Amino acid sequence: MTTTDSLQVPAAGRRPAAPAGRTRPPARRRLSLRPAAGRQHHAGPVAYVLLGIATLASLFPLYWTMVAASSDNTRVSQTPPPFLPGPHLFENLGKAWRDAALGKAMTNSLIVAGVIALSTVLFATLAGFAFAKLRFRGRNVLLMLVIGTMMVPPQLGVVPLFMMMSDLGWGQQLPAVIFPTLVSAVGVFFMRQYLAEALPDELVEAGRVDGAHSLRIFWSIVLPVARPAMAVLFMITFVHAWNDFFWPFIALDMTNPTVPVALTQLSAGYVRDQSLIMAGALLGTLPLLAMFVVFGRQIVGGIMQGAVKG
Repeated sequence: MTTTDSLQVPAAGRRPAAPAGRTRPPARRRLSLRPAAGRQHHAGPVAYVLLGIATLASLFPLYWTMVAASSDNTRVSQTPPPFLPGPHLFENLGKAWRDAALGKAMTNSLIVAGVIALSTVLFATLAGFAFAKLRFRGRNVLLMLVIGTMMVPPQLGVVPLFMMMSDLGWGQQLPAVIFPTLVSAVGVFFMRQYLAEALPDELVEAGRVDGAHSLRIFWSIVLPVARPAMAVLFMITFVHAWNDFFWPFIALDMTNPTVPVALTQLSAGYVRDQSLIMAGALLGTLPLLAMFVVFGRQIVGGIMQGAVKG
């Protein structure tokens, strides 16, 4: 007859006690390769050196433009060239302003670049929202067509575009430069990719449940989410439209130019005055630098806000 008095059955889910005289080994701590939440990473001296070199390399063209604009043509042509500013900066700036009629050119460039940037941001955000979150027939086909237009060189459409602008009566006028570039395929694709990742489907569905139509959802939900990408797209489009030379040079004349077209007057003649050309280039760059100084912090802050996800 077997007795079970000396046997102890462990309770369910409980490990049996270790025999007397033996100690349980300490539990192994699992090593985690992931950094702790909220931990700040500090850059080393090598990173600061590399960043300093990259900053100096980026600022050197602007510095050299200022050096050449403050010198005369003889000093700029010396070998080796000068690396310190000269005494003729304001003299050359005033001469370039008068010879190239940069006052009217800057006004035209501000109108053209501002309208193109605003329209591109608006239409690209609308189209990006439609391609990213709305369901309709032919959506993928239309998106492929938009992306396909990025592969076509713009030089192929110059002749028919010039004929179209002439038929509309916009020859040598600013609408001939503005209307062909009111929206870009790059902007549509950029906003589509951003909204596909940053805009949750639940927000759109919640707006539908509340009875909001597509435009109401776009105004109240999409625009606040897309603000960082819109700021980046606006700045990129504005700079591109300001610096565009090819199509404005064809569509406009010297009586109604933009800044890049007006600067060609400084290089006319048998002997080119390099200091005068650099002075005009410096004047044409100053509005872009001023815009970045004023709005750069907001744009960078918007990028960082859009990059951090909870």
